[in-house]
Amino acid sequence: MKDSKSKMNAEGWEVNPPPPNKIKLPAMVEIPAGEFLMGTSSDNIKQLQLKESDWAYDWSDNDLFAAEQPQHVVRLPAFEIGQFPVTNLEYHTFIWDSGHRIPRSWTGFTFPEDAEAHPVAGVSKLDAEAYIAWLNQKTGENFRLPTEAEWELAARGTDGRIYPWGNTFDPWRCNTAESIKKGTTLVGTYSPGGDSIYGVADMVGNVWEWTQSLFLPYPYRPNANREEVKPNGRYVVRGGAWYYTRKLARCSVREGALPGHVSPSLGFRLARSFS
Repeated sequence: MKDSKSKMNAEGWEVNPPPPNKIKLPAMVEIPAGEFLMGTSSDNIKQLQLKESDWAYDWSDNDLFAAEQPQHVVRLPAFEIGQFPVTNLEYHTFIWDSGHRIPRSWTGFTFPEDAEAHPVAGVSKLDAEAYIAWLNQKTGENFRLPTEAEWELAARGTDGRIYPWGNTFDPWRCNTAESIKKGTTLVGTYSPGGDSIYGVADMVGNVWEWTQSLFLPYPYRPNANREEVKPNGRYVVRGGAWYYTRKLARCSVREGALPGHVSPSLGFRLARSFS
C-alpha cells in the first residue's frame, strides 16, 4: 500500500517523503515600541551623493527617490520579527505536509543541494500566506507577514541610518551583486557585521521580502487600511537581493509587486504581534 504522503516526480516515479521533521518555531527578535524615521530624507540623499555619486545623482535627477519620500515619523507598538528569512528547509516541511505547490527554483519536491539553510525564494505573497496559515494551525501561534513600517524599523532602528549597520555601504556585510555570489547565501552568513542594531539578520541583500502593506504613497499611517487584502493591489517588498546592486540594499527602499508575483530573488520572513 502506498504511503499517503508519497509524491510523483516529473518522470512519474513514486517518491517517498523524508522522515517527518518536527516543526521548530523560528527565532524571533523583539522590537520595542517607539518612534522612528521612515523613508529617505534630503540629508540621506546628500550622503549618498557624497559617497556613491556614480548612481545617486542620477537617481536624484530622475526623481527615483520619490517613492521613499517624504521622510516622516512613525510610531509603532512593540512586535516581534523573524531573526532570519524563512528557509528552504522550513518551507520544505510545509510542502510535504500540505501538498502546496513548490517554488520554481526547486527540482521535484526538494530544494537545491546544500541549500537547506538558504532563504526560500520563488514564492508569491499568496504562497507566503499559505505557509503562515499552515504554521499557525500546526503550532497555535499567530505569525504573519510584517508591515512595511515594522520591516523598516527592524532594519534601521530609530536613528534614520541608510543601511542596517550605518551610513556607508559595505559589500562584506550583505549579499548583493557586488558580492558576486550569484545566488542566495546561508541565512546569517553576514552576522553579526551585517545585522541591524536589534540583531536581525539579512535585512538587505540575499532576497527581497514580502510585507503585508499595499504599495501606496507616503506618509505611512498605521491603521489606515494599508494592510487590507486587495487581489489586484501591489504590495511592498523590501531589502534588495543577491542579483541587485547596492542601490536597492538600503533600509528605506520600497518596491511593489502583485500578490501572485514570483521571482528567484523574492522570499519572506515572519512577524508577530504581542496583542
